[in-house]
Amino acid sequence: MVAAIALGCGVAPILALVVAFVAYLSLAIAGQTFLSFQWDILLLEAGFLAVFISPTRWFPRRGRAQPISGVGLFMMKLLLFKLLLMSGVVKLTSGDGSWWLLTALDYHYWTQPLPTVVAWFADKNPEWLKHWSVAATIGAEIFAPFFFWTPRRLRFAAALLLIALQCAIALTGNYCFFNLLAVALCLFLIDDSWWPKHAGTPVAADAGRGSAFLRRIAALALLVTLPLNACLVYTAFQPDAQIPNALAYLYSRLEPFRIVNGYGLFRVMTKERAEIVIEGSDDKITWQPYEFRWKPGDIQRAPPWTGLHQPRLDWQIWFAALGVRRQEIWFHGLTAALLRNEPDVTQLLAVNPFGKRAPRYVRSLLYDYRFSTAPERAQTGAWWKREVRGEFMAPTALLPE
Repeated sequence: MVAAIALGCGVAPILALVVAFVAYLSLAIAGQTFLSFQWDILLLEAGFLAVFISPTRWFPRRGRAQPISGVGLFMMKLLLFKLLLMSGVVKLTSGDGSWWLLTALDYHYWTQPLPTVVAWFADKNPEWLKHWSVAATIGAEIFAPFFFWTPRRLRFAAALLLIALQCAIALTGNYCFFNLLAVALCLFLIDDSWWPKHAGTPVAADAGRGSAFLRRIAALALLVTLPLNACLVYTAFQPDAQIPNALAYLYSRLEPFRIVNGYGLFRVMTKERAEIVIEGSDDKITWQPYEFRWKPGDIQRAPPWTGLHQPRLDWQIWFAALGVRRQEIWFHGLTAALLRNEPDVTQLLAVNPFGKRAPRYVRSLLYDYRFSTAPERAQTGAWWKREVRGEFMAPTALLPE
């Protein structure tokens, strides 16, 4: 936090970036599955590259701005190119027919981890509009990145298109700081000529002045990472492709630092929404549900907005309901914490039906959730409808000490 404040004030920006990068990397490694999302690694990769476009002076100066290194600017644009192109291509190479048939948005609005209230209304759009939106999204992600390297007007148009796409995603889904970060990367496509009256004297983005040492380090970083990035993009087109041994070894050495990453947002579309509802009881007869702050539970509650905050536990519950993380120890740890009524865990919930005492038993049920229709919403006021599927975890109690 101190490093971020210093960076925002322009104080020792390079040092602040390095400290912020190391601190967030330590959180990502320690947080394991809870901080392994694509925007976490995107933040780290962007934070690493930001060092090479940062002002070299220790304190901000009024007046003339310091130009951005041409190599650093190229690396930022390359990161955005890789993020978008890979995200678009993997949709078509994943084997999920919903992308080819343009039906992905028939499911996405209500099956995504944390939809917003706008998603409920978007789900009511006619099918032709949803199908057109899928085609537009894939087209923007695959073709717009190639305009990053074109003359100014085409580059600006690509930037505005992608910013509009990120705004649409942010309106219908809670993806914490991802959309804001993607928009920030798009701003590197727009030079000072876009707003000369507000930016003072225009500065050429690729003037290349500044610290000669920093430019050499940036050139070295580009030399090392460029072939790795090329291989990662290639694997989006050929998922079974083998990376050459030398590059695979280099990638294995750099991967722990999260500075060269592959991306693939929404590779496979989830077509059902399984939701875990955790309940507690004192007698195995009367069960009371725990209500989470953000994930769907009470069908009468509108899908909430999380802003830039990502509720990590609520997200992991969504993954657990898919069955891919059922055996992970964290879910058993969550159950044990509820049986002990541990405040560090119960404060993450919106409703703890047992207050300050612990229940004797905890179980988890699996439900099928789906957005209610407009007539159902008008009649009952419910935003969701659900049907029980079965047990996710049988009634569990703590062993006697």
